[in-house]
Amino acid sequence: MTDVTIYHNPACGTSRNTLALIRAAGIEPVVVEYQKTPPSRDTIRALAAAIGVPLRALLREKGTPYAELGLGNPDLTDDRLLDALEAHPILLNRPIVVTGKGTRLCRPSEAVLGLLPPMTGTFTKEDGEVVDLSAGA
Repeated sequence: MTDVTIYHNPACGTSRNTLALIRAAGIEPVVVEYQKTPPSRDTIRALAAAIGVPLRALLREKGTPYAELGLGNPDLTDDRLLDALEAHPILLNRPIVVTGKGTRLCRPSEAVLGLLPPMTGTFTKEDGEVVDLSAGA
């Protein structure tokens, strides 16, 4: 497995743990720090489609201007949501991982295991939680 991309926020523990799990599989992914280099509107649409969720499912509420922008309004179009994501990249939920096995929003971080080659052993997250690496096999 060579082509792995993670849409990453280094300030997010879940994102850091997901990146560490990818690296534990012996893979050095393409790391897109999406707040520094926001994905295009088309890329965001494609990510949602690849995950199989509506665009709204990629919005993050906590620690973002979600509420103040009124993004909870179910009548907002995808174009309006994309406008908000373009203006405020922090709204993109993370981490999103793309591999040859699929695309997934990896919350919790061990959700990435299903996208990686089989591994054995354990991995200890930053908070001390131990993850059985064979669970993704």
